[in-house]
Amino acid sequence: MSDCIFCKLANGEIPTETAYENDYVRVIADANPANVGHLLVITKKHTANMTELDEETAAEVMKAVRKTVIAMKTALKPDGINVIQNNGEAAGQTVMHFHMHVIPRYYGDGILPTWRQLHPEQVETHAAVAAIAAALQEQK
Repeated sequence: MSDCIFCKLANGEIPTETAYENDYVRVIADANPANVGHLLVITKKHTANMTELDEETAAEVMKAVRKTVIAMKTALKPDGINVIQNNGEAAGQTVMHFHMHVIPRYYGDGILPTWRQLHPEQVETHAAVAAIAAALQEQK
């Protein structure tokens, strides 16, 4: 997409701090980092979200995420690492180009991705899992 800023970042049209790159993704510094070393794994092919990713690109994204996590652990020695993918606006996705956040974490850093815990009835959980399982069967 010609007007997508992440397409421009992923394909080198806009300069950025790049940690890794292959034919499918570019791993860059987040412009608004949650912590020092916060990186984004961005697809080079414009894809709005997870549901639009083809399987080959999805596999390459996860390979790049894994490499990034291993390198981050070695280089920065964080206490933990968050890997986050916000899929859709309601989930917090602000740029509609598929990307994953890789964020180094340290005890006491004050960054805590949290959510309130629901306590659904067993019948609700069962119905949700059954509906998802049926949709997964249809994908085969």
